[in-house]
Amino acid sequence: MSSPSLLPLAGRVAFVTGAGQGLGAAIARGLAQAGARVALTDIEQGHAEGVAAELGGLALRLDVRDEAAFGDGFGKAVAHFGAIDIMVNNAARTPTTSLWDITPDEWDDVLAINLRGSFFGCRIAGRHMRERGAGRIVNLASMAGQQPSAATGVHYAASKAGLLALTRSFAQELAPHGVTVNALAPAAIDSPALDALDPARQQALKARIPLGRFGFPEEVAAAVVYLASPAAAFMTGATLDLNGGRFMR
Repeated sequence: MSSPSLLPLAGRVAFVTGAGQGLGAAIARGLAQAGARVALTDIEQGHAEGVAAELGGLALRLDVRDEAAFGDGFGKAVAHFGAIDIMVNNAARTPTTSLWDITPDEWDDVLAINLRGSFFGCRIAGRHMRERGAGRIVNLASMAGQQPSAATGVHYAASKAGLLALTRSFAQELAPHGVTVNALAPAAIDSPALDALDPARQQALKARIPLGRFGFPEEVAAAVVYLASPAAAFMTGATLDLNGGRFMR
C-alpha cells in the first residue's frame, strides 16, 4: 500500500491572479511546492509565462477589471486542468498618492482592480466550486484595510477594507456548499510595493514593527497554503493577520 503524500495540496489545482511577480509569484511558487498545479494570470502575460515555465503551470493574460475576460480565463484553466480547487485573488494596485492628490480616475482604477476584480474572482470561482461541493477561496487583503497606514493610499485602504466585507459575505453564502472563503492581511512585506518607498520611509515603517523586520514573500505564501489546505477546513469568513505584531487584536 502506498503512503499518502506529505504535500498538503497534492492533486489540487490553484488559480492565482497577479502571479507574474512579487507576492503573486511567491504565492504561486508556494502552492506548487505544496503539490498544487497552478494557473498563473497577470495583465502582462509575459510575466506570468516566466513563472509558469519555472513551475510547469499554465500562464494566462487576465485583466481582472473585465468580468467577461475573467470568466473566459477561468474557463480556459478549468478546460486545461479539469477543475479549480483553490482561488487566490491577489491582483492589486498599490499606489501611495496623498488623499489630497488622488484623481477620480486613479480612485476608480484602484477600486476596480483591488475590489471589483476580487468580487469577480469570488463569484466566478464560487459558482464553479459550489457546483463541485468543495473549494477554497483566499483573498489578499491588507492591514491597511483595518487601520490607517502611512505606506499606502486611502483608496488602497478602502479597497482592502471592502475586501474584508466581501470575504465574509461570500463565506456565509458558500459555507453550505463546502467552500471556505478567507482573507489574508499582510503588512510591510518585502516586495516591489515596499521597494518603491524611499529608504527613510522604509526605516520608519520597520521601526513600528514589534518583530523588528519586514515580512518575507515566502511567509505570505505559507499562510495562503495553510488557508488552502485541509488543516484550515473549519475556518471560513476569517481574516488571518501577518504583520509582525504591527496590528494586534
